[in-house]
This record gives sequence, structure tokens and C-alpha cells, in this order.
Amino acid sequence: MFTVYAYVLDTLADWELGYVAAELNSRRFFKKNAPEVSLKTVGLSTQPVKTMGGLTILPDGVIEDIALTEESLLLLPGASTWDDPKHGPVIQLAGRLLSAGATVCAICGATAALANAGLLDQRPHTSNGRGYLEMCAPRYKGQPFYADSPSVSDHTLITAGSTGALLWAKQILQRLEVFQPDTLEAWYAYFSSGREQDFFALMGSLPGNQ
Repeated sequence: MFTVYAYVLDTLADWELGYVAAELNSRRFFKKNAPEVSLKTVGLSTQPVKTMGGLTILPDGVIEDIALTEESLLLLPGASTWDDPKHGPVIQLAGRLLSAGATVCAICGATAALANAGLLDQRPHTSNGRGYLEMCAPRYKGQPFYADSPSVSDHTLITAGSTGALLWAKQILQRLEVFQPDTLEAWYAYFSSGREQDFFALMGSLPGNQ
């Protein structure tokens, strides 16, 4: 069973977790016999955090609860507070997770925190721009591995810029193998385009509708 841990912090960019959290929690488009997935929120403590949109989140647990196994997946959303040193422990944990074969998924400001810790220096990745990482992460040395794409998947490392939440979600769902391939493609096509034909392709791909 996969356990997906969403790290929550003050000023969290609500919308960046929206697509992936909704699909993992609702399971509405999961394939038959999809692997079990548990979604939990974790913080530096169990005290409430306030998102950028003003919503209050009460973490389910703390980062010490995260298991260092290949069945763990850590979601690191964007926020305007990533430069606060108090978030250093979760970035160090991200490095240990990658070494253990677990999956780390970072978007927007979280990519700068990974970059500053050297975790993007040797792996394909993206962010809000190469210049953004150079500005926000003084120790960043991963320029040769930077890809100008909304989201980049390098097996157990999935990174995205602030406009890449939908593709980031697709790549995470693909990594977890919870959708049929045709369902995933139709899901992405519909939410990218809003076209009626893509909606019906999505509905037609679901178990029981084929």
C-alpha cells in the first residue's frame, strides 16, 4: 500500500495540491484492483496551518511519522515561507526518502528548497524557471539538468512549476498506477481542454462503462 504524505505549512498554495489530492482521496477514477493509497497531511507539528487561500488545515501527523520505504510518497506544495530554516528537516527527509527509493514530488517554491539542498543537482527537474532557482537557491548547481516544462518526472522525483499542477498530478497518478492508462490520458485531456469529447472519453474509460 502506498502512503502519500502531503506536507502542510503556512501560506501553502492551496490550488497546487487540488488535482492530485482530490483524485487520491475520492478514488472516483481508480481502476479495478488499484493499489491501496492512504493520503495523510503532515506538518512540523500538529498545530493548525493557514493556507494562502485562508483555509485552516489541521495536520494528521508530523514528519517523523513518514516511513522511509519505497511505498512512501511525499508531496511538497508551493508556499511563500519555504526560505524559513524551520522547514529544513522536511527537506533533509526528502533526501533520505529519495535515497530509500521513495518518491518525492515538489512544486513551485518547494523546488527551490530542494535545489538549495543540492537534491536537483544531478537529476532532470523543472521549476518556475532556471533563473528563479538561481535567484531563490544560491547553492543550486543543477542547471544542466533543468527542463523547460510545466512538470518533469524522473522516476522517483517529480517537480513542477507554479503553472504545472495538472501535469504534476498526472505524473504522480501515473507513478502510483491507480488509473488505467486510457483513463489517465482522458482525464488529463479533459481537465486541460474542457472539451465534451474528452469528458465522454473519460467516462467511457472507467470500469463498468466499457
